[in-house]
Amino acid sequence: MDTTAKLKDNLILRIKNSKDVGFLKVLQVLFDASEKPTYELTEEQQNAINESREEIKRGDFVANEEVMSKTKEWLKNR
Repeated sequence: MDTTAKLKDNLILRIKNSKDVGFLKVLQVLFDASEKPTYELTEEQQNAINESREEIKRGDFVANEEVMSKTKEWLKNR
């Protein structure tokens, strides 16, 4: 039996034998959380990302180095 199968069998046995309801609830939460996407974007957020990607493709952006340089210059003149 491979390592994954052994691990699953071991976990199944331990879950079946557990009488600790709190522990079993925590396991349920872990299983539920692992089945959901980590983060879901709203339609508005996804549209904003898509728009930004199109702007980048068109070259319609300012490089970070330029922004940092202008910011430092602005801070010096304050």
